[in-house]
Amino acid sequence: MSSVKDWTASVIKQAEIDKYLDGGKDFIDEEQIFADIEKYKNPDKQQVRDILQKSLDIKILTPAETATLLNVEDPELLHEMQEAALEVKKKVYDNRIVFFAPLYLSNLCVNSCKYCGFRAENKDEVRHVLTMDEVRDEVAAVIDEGHKRMIAVYGEHPKNGADYIADSISTIYSVKRTTPTGNGFNNIRRVNVNAAPMEIADMKKLWRAGIGTFQVFQETYHRERYAELHPANTVKGNYRWRLYAMHRAMEAGVDDVAIGALFGLYDWKFDVMGLVHHAWDLEKHFGIGPHTVSFPRMQPAPGSFLSEHSPYIVSDEAMKRVVSVLRLAIPYSGLIVTARENPELKRDLINHYGCTQTDASSKLGIGAYAKKLKQEENPDKVQFMLGDQRSLDEVIRELAHDGMITSFCTAGYRCGRTGDKIMNLLEKGVEGKFCKLNAVLTFREYLNDYASPETREIGEKLIAQELQEIENMPFFTDKKLLPTFRSYYDRIARGERDLYM
Repeated sequence: MSSVKDWTASVIKQAEIDKYLDGGKDFIDEEQIFADIEKYKNPDKQQVRDILQKSLDIKILTPAETATLLNVEDPELLHEMQEAALEVKKKVYDNRIVFFAPLYLSNLCVNSCKYCGFRAENKDEVRHVLTMDEVRDEVAAVIDEGHKRMIAVYGEHPKNGADYIADSISTIYSVKRTTPTGNGFNNIRRVNVNAAPMEIADMKKLWRAGIGTFQVFQETYHRERYAELHPANTVKGNYRWRLYAMHRAMEAGVDDVAIGALFGLYDWKFDVMGLVHHAWDLEKHFGIGPHTVSFPRMQPAPGSFLSEHSPYIVSDEAMKRVVSVLRLAIPYSGLIVTARENPELKRDLINHYGCTQTDASSKLGIGAYAKKLKQEENPDKVQFMLGDQRSLDEVIRELAHDGMITSFCTAGYRCGRTGDKIMNLLEKGVEGKFCKLNAVLTFREYLNDYASPETREIGEKLIAQELQEIENMPFFTDKKLLPTFRSYYDRIARGERDLYM
């Protein structure tokens, strides 16, 4: 390809958009979204409670039902929504919180997103694409924190296209590190990817490389606002190319996909509705919705006036509403709250509003893990500013104190419980029970290998409670799982690693 401009012009395959359109229209009906938000104002209590019961049955809500919940203002009903959201989370995911680490491999980007530090016009950004040797160094540093799950993040540029991503996935999986206690080795067992939308042929390359979940955020589902933020002469300026990224991934064989919106770009109620419409359309075409849903809130980004002065800044209270409604509207999906948020809000969203995944010890600079760079020391080298820079051990200790068990489980993926298989198990509340066993096994590994004395003390009390609960659950006895679980737990306690159910 002779130039970045030529490459940009060649990326979008219109035929891979058109096949999913309905009469030339995409699945975001803005007039209907606005009409639903207006129509379902001031809902009565019984109407809301009927909707909550549907969520408790682990059924995706319709856009109209979602709009009803978005319009609740009655304090009593808001409290009932919060309680229902927690009950849904408990039913599907139990008291687990899954941890991962983000790894930024490249900040080269052809796009011009007005809120992003990586945008092409930002001359202060120091550009670099990690070599495979540098990827190994970064992964080694992440593993040495105790992580076993990673999301690899890439800018949109020909130098970090599908071939580079596939190579880096393979490289990440290849890194093994001896644990600090010498009890075997640790490695990254699941590589999820946040990257630009791709054509089906390129997605197949990632599938063959062993990609986990493929994640693309629509940023905002509102077309006019999207066009204001993403200039038309860039790849990202094509709204529908991005909108159908998950459809192409599913068609390519990637059966775990993740959606999200960047809250603060447009009205938060509209973008919650957009996420629900997105989930519905994936179910319509493929029979399964998103594996996870993200709702990052815009944070200050180097050189971006918009990132600090958006007219749509989302308050902490509004974020709590976002999470509770999404937990109820798409009850089977994992909800991800990241280190963009401050520690207090993160803790609240996990403990009281139903989030199931988070990151910790995160660094956003290219090469920052191996060099042990702190973000606040390098503000010109990151995409945006973090709100929580605590270590993995600190966050695990806090949540263990709150009764939340850390999970690094990747068993479902390696046992084939993905796509429609895991969705069915999630809806029936079965997958959460398997995940409880695997959470205890991976938490046992962490306590043995990486935990500080303070974290180990709190963690031992929590794991004892979890073991007692497992012993008393008829499900595990009926399915004859207990003998295998006990054996695996004892073997891990003696030094074996990576045993799973």
